[in-house]
Amino acid sequence: MKRRLKRALIAATLAAATVGGTTGLALGNEQTPVTGPAPGAAAWRADGSLGEPLPDPATASPKRIASFFAGLTPHERRTLAHRHPLTVGNLDGAPVKLRYDANRRALKAERASALRTATDPARTVQDHRRADEKAERYGQLLAPGRQILAFDPRGRGQVAEVFGDLPHADRTAVMVPGSDIDLATFDGGGKNRYGKPVGMAKSLRAGMAERQPGTRTAVIAWVGYTTPVGLGPDAATGRLAEAGAPRLERFLHGLARTGAPAPTVFCHSYGSVVCGGAADGLTRRDAANLVVLGSPGMRAESVSALRTPVPVWATRDPGDWIGKVPNVQVLGLGHGTDPASPGFGARVVTSAKADGHAGYFAPGTDSLANFSSIALGSYGSVHCSAASEECSHAHAH
Repeated sequence: MKRRLKRALIAATLAAATVGGTTGLALGNEQTPVTGPAPGAAAWRADGSLGEPLPDPATASPKRIASFFAGLTPHERRTLAHRHPLTVGNLDGAPVKLRYDANRRALKAERASALRTATDPARTVQDHRRADEKAERYGQLLAPGRQILAFDPRGRGQVAEVFGDLPHADRTAVMVPGSDIDLATFDGGGKNRYGKPVGMAKSLRAGMAERQPGTRTAVIAWVGYTTPVGLGPDAATGRLAEAGAPRLERFLHGLARTGAPAPTVFCHSYGSVVCGGAADGLTRRDAANLVVLGSPGMRAESVSALRTPVPVWATRDPGDWIGKVPNVQVLGLGHGTDPASPGFGARVVTSAKADGHAGYFAPGTDSLANFSSIALGSYGSVHCSAASEECSHAHAH
């Protein structure tokens, strides 16, 4: 017994040193998760301009938020968005286009504040440099045509960006990223661009258009939780996922309340740990599918242990280094069974042409073709792994 425990602890320690990010292999730093509503919630709560209390952003459900805005005039909605942009821009259940407008205002305000800091003689050179970087980043997010559905400047920054016409979409998808992703790194080029949420979203949408040109699609790059940085305990434990799962669940509930079709949710790397934590709180109205790729585990031993009605799909490229991570869970370390293993019970699809951990959405890969078909509901076009009995019957769901 002691020998087995020792082996498990060694394996878990290896997991802590191996489970890492999308873009780098640096030693990890412990992160403080961002929780609760965005800055400005106190001013929102104190606003009595409508003659009644506004719904508390910390406790009001997306259903309550949607009902509240449905009862306002267009002028009242715009006034609240202008007065409380960070709050309205992050209220799950609020009208989509109102959130776009609110977040543009919030980004402009944050950019102006950063520029003031960058020229403040009382600040240090390091302060000036960081403020310049923030101002530049906020300016990039303000570029014409960008649709920012959520923006929170706290910590390393959180963001959600929409590609496509979300209010009129027939099919939707949401990207949930893994380690090393934040406001500064969720987009951009380079060899790992298809491992970043924006690269994933754009590539998936292009793949969907190739298969069904007439279908209106929208894909959301969601960075709504604090991700691990580099390698270390954060990547090998569920602490950050436990903080992120309720945020993902609430976000998906909010999308449902806006009338958007239930999205297929793609969970990459550590993002699959977040999806595993949110799974039992989701209905088929919140998510059409959960697709986990390059997963270290979902902190569950099987699909049935996730206690979700949402179909679960999985894949892992044979060349993905995540396959070398021990699938253990002991003393809080490790994330358990590989979702792409036959015993887990997910619908396993092929990804043999994907190029490593960040290549699942690369154009021309069978993984992208499978993902596009799943997101479109074209289950008969999905190529299943030979060992996946569940996947072969997927078209029936």
